[in-house]
Amino acid sequence: MTVHELEASVSREGDGAVIALAGELNLTAQEALDAAYAEAAAGAPEHVVLDFTAADYINSTGIALIVGLLAQARAQAIEVRARGLSDHYREIFEITRLSDFMTIEGSTHA
Repeated sequence: MTVHELEASVSREGDGAVIALAGELNLTAQEALDAAYAEAAAGAPEHVVLDFTAADYINSTGIALIVGLLAQARAQAIEVRARGLSDHYREIFEITRLSDFMTIEGSTHA
């Protein structure tokens, strides 16, 4: 299995920011995710969208990183949303109850 290190890019969208995630959310993703969130949270946006459309893989450590990001956002009163989740990852977000703490936007892809 080829590892695709996480790349995270930030853009602005309306009153919020979007973090486009590409690659794998695992132990090696922490630095990229933290840096992207810090950039996205600058200026206190109303919300931050995590765009998983190009995310290849999320393991349990990746889920833990998302939980940490949710804690930071909650402390800053920033809403977190997710988009681009496959049906599989949408189900995992429901099982792990991540979906209780963020809005899941839009339709899924295969």
